[in-house]
Amino acid sequence: MAEAPIRLGVAGLGRAFMLMLPTLAQDPRIRMVAAADPRPEARARFEADFDARSYDTVEALCAHPGLDAVYVASPHQFHVEHVRIAAGAGKHVLVEKPMALAVEDCLAMVAAARRASVHLIVGHSHSFDAPYLQTRAMIRSGRFGAVRMVTALNFTDYLYRPRRPEELDTTRGGGAIFSQAPHQVEVVRLLAGRPARAIRAAASVWDPARGTEGAYNALLDFGEGLSATLTYNGHGHFDTDEFQDWTGEMGTLRDPAAYGTARAALRRVASPAEEAALKEQRAYGRGSAAAEARKGPPPPAYNHFGLVIASCEKADLRPTARGVLVYGDDERRFEPLPPPQIPRAEVIDELHAAVMHGVPPLHSGEWGLATAEICLALLESARSGRDVTLKHQGPAQTAMTQWEESYGHRILGAP
Repeated sequence: MAEAPIRLGVAGLGRAFMLMLPTLAQDPRIRMVAAADPRPEARARFEADFDARSYDTVEALCAHPGLDAVYVASPHQFHVEHVRIAAGAGKHVLVEKPMALAVEDCLAMVAAARRASVHLIVGHSHSFDAPYLQTRAMIRSGRFGAVRMVTALNFTDYLYRPRRPEELDTTRGGGAIFSQAPHQVEVVRLLAGRPARAIRAAASVWDPARGTEGAYNALLDFGEGLSATLTYNGHGHFDTDEFQDWTGEMGTLRDPAAYGTARAALRRVASPAEEAALKEQRAYGRGSAAAEARKGPPPPAYNHFGLVIASCEKADLRPTARGVLVYGDDERRFEPLPPPQIPRAEVIDELHAAVMHGVPPLHSGEWGLATAEICLALLESARSGRDVTLKHQGPAQTAMTQWEESYGHRILGAP
């Protein structure tokens, strides 16, 4: 007998929801039953797309009868409030990254979930992606010796995509450090397999017209000689998708001849209001997005976040959008992954295991807290020019160990 789907509500029908829409529309383990958003056009579209209810407040959403879980996809300044409301109503929670903009807020969210005895999962981030999970399984197998160094490098056009004013204000959670760094931080933490101890970083505003950090370099120290370097540049010149055979971040193929499109589109914008309106054109409620998502073909490859190399004692492991390249002592080989059938299904794997089977998640509230602490410390180190010691990494490592031992092998095929 088929298991009943998770009855899911969504708080916020913005850009994050749009990126998860193909997953939510296609995965049979999810049934969309309700949503909350302040925009009437988004609510009307949701009702038509899913034959479901919509509300203008998160409180009303969480009072919807029969709801199992809430996906908090609202702007990050609302995450703390919305997680508290959902947890207080007894709902399991999937909250988008960044979890919050202060360690204290992350701790409050973890505490709210613990008091309510509900699961709190933070994502999507790229540490959910199957190639990175498979690389972690390969490291954990012991076949390649201990991991000694992780290198992460990503060059994109992030800073020149259409933005709302707050997305270009670091104090309000804008810029690469809050939006992009969580992906890299989580990938290297996953592959390192142990808690980080300290960070040293450099970041600054290169383009005054954008007003926020679009690039950074960071060194994460995991102790006992294990470290990770994180480099991100969102200024729209070089593109690391070149290293992925021009497979984009979302697993779809790109045209390498389409160079400079983000900057070119932005040149046609005369004001912040026009730029915000340009971004709004991609918002949910503007077309039949759910119908298109349901009938879309499976993606040709998995999501990815640039070039990542895990250097072990006996090999370098390089996750790609289609599998893992192994550079050993005597040979180079490729270990492919089965093509994805549903984009970002790994997020639903974890949510389903937690909600339906009580499996403590890998990407728990403690995991999100550890990521937020590192991102905040990255910014602090860049401004002070000093190392910053990390204090909230241990609980996430405990959760990771428990998840790998109890459930990770079922998803990853690890020994």
